[in-house]
Amino acid sequence: MTTDPQANDRRARGLRLVVVLLGLTVVSGMIDAVSFLGLNHVFTANMTGNVLVLGFAAAGAVDFSVPHTVTSLVCFLAGAVTGGRIAVRCCDARRVWVRVTLAVEAVLVGASAVVAFAAPDAGGTLYAVIALTAFAMGVRNTTVVKLRVPDLTTTVLTRTLASLAADSRAGGGSGERTPRRAAAVLAMPAGAVLGAWLVIHFGLGPPLLVAAGVTGLLALVASERE
Repeated sequence: MTTDPQANDRRARGLRLVVVLLGLTVVSGMIDAVSFLGLNHVFTANMTGNVLVLGFAAAGAVDFSVPHTVTSLVCFLAGAVTGGRIAVRCCDARRVWVRVTLAVEAVLVGASAVVAFAAPDAGGTLYAVIALTAFAMGVRNTTVVKLRVPDLTTTVLTRTLASLAADSRAGGGSGERTPRRAAAVLAMPAGAVLGAWLVIHFGLGPPLLVAAGVTGLLALVASERE
């Protein structure tokens, strides 16, 4: 880590990572609202849901698409591999690394919005949107894991909820991280409400475009301060 004050000042400019990751949590809620409501009950941000969907389908449950779900899982894993490669190349410049990965996510989600607007009824549109958004979420999840900012995974809330309860004063803890955890718990359903409302009233394109715009803005203003 350099001790150059000017270099440290450049790294500190912009939004703190906590705020950026909360913004991405909102985006995750929007993405999963789009995928679950508009893409045949598939998740493209929350892979736990997809693993469960495959289990339900294997047991004979209807209204789930195995090909769509497998597409999401495969593309997510491919995105995670790509995110790992980006991290290796940019690990010495954390701010650059974060901004590059968020820019990649914004471009991919933006491309999915273009597809949804251009060919809303085409047979391949669902697969294209699933593939693009799942790949984008894979890239992002690798980045979030490697950032190691506590309590902000951006795509799942199970551990955050458990920690919120267990470390609260009622649970015998100090409640030190309660505001951060509570903010994460509120951010995802807020994104889900917005995403669901847009899907129900306007289709797939608008919520994907909003999600891409928010992610692109976060890419421009992110710092490397937690």
